[in-house]
Amino acid sequence: MRIRLTSVYVDDQAKALSFYTDVLGFVKKHDVPVGADRWLTVVSPREPEGTELLLEPSDHPAVGPYKAALVADGIPAAQFAVEDMQAEYERLIGLGVRFTQEPRETGPVTTAVLDDTCGNLIQLLYRES
Repeated sequence: MRIRLTSVYVDDQAKALSFYTDVLGFVKKHDVPVGADRWLTVVSPREPEGTELLLEPSDHPAVGPYKAALVADGIPAAQFAVEDMQAEYERLIGLGVRFTQEPRETGPVTTAVLDDTCGNLIQLLYRES
């Protein structure tokens, strides 16, 4: 068994696609119209056949309170691995990304948390090999 797809609820799929591709560096995998929304996934360019991230519309009535509670408590909706935390942090700051937590070492890992502009906090993680 393996993880094939996971999702993050986004307020606006077009805005999310732009942020996740143009800013974070993922690439679009699938973009299929489904009524008023889209089955819209992105993947790492380094693993094009790897785990997909579904940019899921936030239309369900439970999603708004769920996302608001996570953000209020500072809980990330997803976590992405990076190879060089400081370089990635500086690159994203240069692109105007707002961080709610600057890089912080916690034992063998370094984490940082950013705002994805679509209603979520996203954690970046660097783990020494």
